[in-house]
Amino acid sequence: MAPISTPQTPFGRVLTAMVTPFTADGALDLDGAQRLASHLVDAGNDGLIVNGTTGESPTTSDTEKDQLVRAVLEAVGDRAHVVAGIGTNDTRHSVELARTAERTGAHGLLAVTPYYNKPPQEGLLRHFTAIADSTGLPVMLYDIPGRSGVPIDTETLVRLAEHPRIVANKDAKGDLGRASWAIAQSGLAWYSGDDMLTLPLLSVGAVGFVSVVGHMVTPDLRALIEAHLSGDVQKATEIHQKLLPVFTGMFRTQGVITTKAALTLQGHPAGPLRLPLVELTSQETAQLKLDLAAGGVQL
Repeated sequence: MAPISTPQTPFGRVLTAMVTPFTADGALDLDGAQRLASHLVDAGNDGLIVNGTTGESPTTSDTEKDQLVRAVLEAVGDRAHVVAGIGTNDTRHSVELARTAERTGAHGLLAVTPYYNKPPQEGLLRHFTAIADSTGLPVMLYDIPGRSGVPIDTETLVRLAEHPRIVANKDAKGDLGRASWAIAQSGLAWYSGDDMLTLPLLSVGAVGFVSVVGHMVTPDLRALIEAHLSGDVQKATEIHQKLLPVFTGMFRTQGVITTKAALTLQGHPAGPLRLPLVELTSQETAQLKLDLAAGGVQL
């Protein structure tokens, strides 16, 4: 049974896009994934995104993706929303992944904009609609033009919001003006997909966030959103400013790389990366330690 959700917060408010732990030889570490998922939910996450980009989904097989969803559901599925990333640049493949995730028991789907092939807006509309039509699960869109090459235009978001199962958008567009209009016009539950912009997006109508730095600072992030919701703007701003070194440090290079390094430093399951991602250098690791310490993270 999925955790309680509302139309305003269909996936909760505090979510982390979870890394995929691997063993020393690069195999899927399901035990580690369960331990990490439990740690993140214990820290205060309402939900976890599994098989997203932070989960190195471009390098995991369909079988591994299914195994990971199953393992995380077993560990925390009665306490947190387990949302399966199923987005690819092939609509038929995404539909297959969505149906598998539903059969396995996922509580929702994350569908990223198709990347590299740069479809027009009509293509995006048909792609996301096909995914939403294929299961009974709620869908969170993921708009990240810096990686996909194509933004989801506000008009397209409004049209997609008419679908009864397209209920949310993860916004990593980095444009507060466009976000403001899209929130107002679409009625979608809006989730920040950019840690640095979480507080600004909350101020224009976002209901929560999907974080990478949540691996390190979920309690602070929960305190930030609770302060915002209670009207304590000063406290929310103070927490935001305290975390600036973390927001900056975790993205000096690709976020999965720094996240796995930070988790390893803390003794949590993470393991190696799969190529083309590579480990931090000793110099980069030293800088990461400084950044995290400046934001109050204990290693």
